[in-house]
Amino acid sequence: MNLETLLNRIPVVEIIGNTNPAVSEIVFDSRKAVENSLYVAIKGTVSDGHSFINTAIEKGAKVVVCEDLPENLRREITFIKVKDSSKVLGQLASNFYGNPSEKLSLIGITGTNGKTSATTLLFDIFKNLGFQSALISTVEYRIADEIFPSTHTTPDVLTLNKILAKAVEIGCEYAFMEVSSHGIDQNRTEGLHFKIAGFTNITHDHLDYHKTFDAYLKTKKRFFDDLNADSIAITNIDDKNGNVMLQNTKAKKKTYALKTLADYHGRILEADFNGMLLNFNGKEFWSTLTGKFNVYNLLLAYAVTIECGFHEEDVLKAISNLKRVKGRFETLKSEGGIFFVVDYAHTPDALENILDSINEIRTKNERLITVFGCGGDRDHAKRPEMGKIATRKSTLAIITSDNPRTEDPAEIIKQIEAGVEPQYYSKYTAIPDRKEAIKMAIKFAEPKDIILVAGKGHEDYQEINGVKHHFDDKEVIMELSQLMSK
Repeated sequence: MNLETLLNRIPVVEIIGNTNPAVSEIVFDSRKAVENSLYVAIKGTVSDGHSFINTAIEKGAKVVVCEDLPENLRREITFIKVKDSSKVLGQLASNFYGNPSEKLSLIGITGTNGKTSATTLLFDIFKNLGFQSALISTVEYRIADEIFPSTHTTPDVLTLNKILAKAVEIGCEYAFMEVSSHGIDQNRTEGLHFKIAGFTNITHDHLDYHKTFDAYLKTKKRFFDDLNADSIAITNIDDKNGNVMLQNTKAKKKTYALKTLADYHGRILEADFNGMLLNFNGKEFWSTLTGKFNVYNLLLAYAVTIECGFHEEDVLKAISNLKRVKGRFETLKSEGGIFFVVDYAHTPDALENILDSINEIRTKNERLITVFGCGGDRDHAKRPEMGKIATRKSTLAIITSDNPRTEDPAEIIKQIEAGVEPQYYSKYTAIPDRKEAIKMAIKFAEPKDIILVAGKGHEDYQEINGVKHHFDDKEVIMELSQLMSK
């Protein structure tokens, strides 16, 4: 693509050199520069891309986009000075791939919990309605029936536009993506046009990155602040910060809730481990999903689909045919009659939601055993909070390892234990080895008891000292429950 086309609608401070060379590729990692590529120098949190301008040039870059011009300007190189390289990268990426987000309906979902479930449910609803779509989620990236492994909740903006361009190419009309706070803060959604933005909730998480809850909240809000007037913002107003998201948005405002009057209102009429009888805006239907948190996810998906112009009866029929999202309230039952729930819950709010959902369904004749841990090299403040919640709401809590990463599992467990209230000291034990912890839960359980294994959900690995070892909670449960029933 020629540079003139690439710079369409992009604010440029200064151009030095050839004003219209042909560009073969856009890169922001100097090691990936190729002949005739354009290198974007970004000031990151760890390193400054301006330090690697010469490396990119040596590898073949002919155009450099930067905030600070280097001292030695090489004549054969075009230098483009901008105010914010990170934002400009997104706009360049959109232009390079033909602005794909403007050629389909892009729906972005943000929030602490529920992003993966809501986006995956939407992908499946639209498939049930007969439409090919793209999905960009924590679990996987999908373009119609083609599946790619996920690398980030919100991938870099070049990868995003590449996925969307391919979706447009094969005829997809919709795309659903998780929008993480990291992605917003690092401008990974810059240059994208969102038809609809949805907000699930906001609770304690990622403070290792954002440092304060206020900074985390403002980052989420920025996603809505940046929407155009032709977009739609849909927010959960049962969350105390739901309306905060709408304060400065130019988008059309819509709300959903279970407890409050809203544009889209839901109620749980009946619930058990097999599913729920629900009422959305006066219409009753059955869902195989269960748990109040899933009602919020379904209600958001319902609102998005209606706002896309589909008939209510068709939407509810499509929702009724949905299956559970991988690693989100997945259920198994052993030959011995023990009931297992595997869930990704790894924040205090998510853990509390799933424990509340199970406690609302069980008759109290069954015991609830919770196996959980906290990830290493992540937000330390949530660890005692999760210890407090698990021991308060379970018959027995077994604290174990999640992904310890570079931290000592024993130290993580110690921090979780710090949150256990004295009256619940007898209701927990700690077993660092996750497989042994699950084995202990099965040994302790009796027929009809419920074992929740939380924190990893869809993940099929455990990261220890920088090495990923294969570990799938579902596989371990199936292996151990069969071995122990023999």
